[in-house]
Amino acid sequence: MDDEDARHLDRARELGERGWGRVHPNPMVGCVVVAGDEIVGEGWHREFGGPHAEVEALRAAGARARGATAFVSLEPCRHEGKTPPCTDALVAAGVARVVFGAKDPGEHSGGGAGALLEAGVRVTGPVYSDAKARAINPGFFHRAIDRPWTVLKLAISLDAAVSRSADRPTPLSGPEAWARVHRLRAGMDAILVGAGTVRADAPRLTARGEPEPRTPPIRVVVDPGDGWFRRARASGLADSPGSLLDPEAPPVWVAVREDRAEARSGELEGLRVLPVPGDGTGLDPRALLRRLREEKIDRLLCEGGAGWGRALLDASLVDRLILVTAPVSLGPGAVSAPPFAEAQWRPARDPVRLGADIWCEWDHCDETEVG
Repeated sequence: MDDEDARHLDRARELGERGWGRVHPNPMVGCVVVAGDEIVGEGWHREFGGPHAEVEALRAAGARARGATAFVSLEPCRHEGKTPPCTDALVAAGVARVVFGAKDPGEHSGGGAGALLEAGVRVTGPVYSDAKARAINPGFFHRAIDRPWTVLKLAISLDAAVSRSADRPTPLSGPEAWARVHRLRAGMDAILVGAGTVRADAPRLTARGEPEPRTPPIRVVVDPGDGWFRRARASGLADSPGSLLDPEAPPVWVAVREDRAEARSGELEGLRVLPVPGDGTGLDPRALLRRLREEKIDRLLCEGGAGWGRALLDASLVDRLILVTAPVSLGPGAVSAPPFAEAQWRPARDPVRLGADIWCEWDHCDETEVG
């Protein structure tokens, strides 16, 4: 594969990312059809249940697909699901060569490369390493069956703090970074925050902006206790549009220590209660994530605070770490961000400047990647 092939495959990956928030649980996939030196068709998987990337690109290419090369970010599927096999579409269009990035691990959908070879199509791939495939489609390639793919996102200062004090919020991120957060939320099944974050600022935890999520994420909060929900309702918070307790907003699940669930049932009436085993004075983070996976939560975003971020990191339950660094210092006495061992993480993407902030993403290394 030469540099030109690599450029077209990277374009396919970029196109595929446009499906974020709309195609889950399917993977994000893009496709570019090239005839000679000219791109004659592009497409991506836009909606769950809708045409796959290859079909969209072939439709755009029309008759010019015959004898062309198709660059696909994921191995073309060979099974009949909600749509016909993409391998059949590529063969029928007369595509001469297929270059694909990641191998499809599916028992039924995988094996498209073999089907194409049997039909006389030249195939190059998989091109991506396992690590790169997971970085591009992390939820799809998530390996742990007992917990969701878990992202921890923290906004931090230059002196690695998350807030000036534990009892009040400290806005750090600018509007450009917040737009990226809303995009991130759109691709998640659930958003988790700790009790301290609930008490400090009663976050809305909704995805607002583009893309509009196909299924809005569940809001999961660790029980703040101390009558917080009772006071919130009495103060009119429940009537505030889009608030944590707005009945028109996505559901709220409250994670409660199982030995306290019955005692908390009165205050939490009308909310989904998740009894979870305790761990010392709080919840067992591994047990909570296991319970969420049992509830069909496959992608989880934790937005803090520092306590739950530390608990998840200490238990090695974070798959992707996102730090949004603001150009401010919070000084002595501020609440420090949870530490992490840099040697156990590798960059998932290049850092991005968003307004005045820097957005960085890391993926946790597996055992074979840690030296």
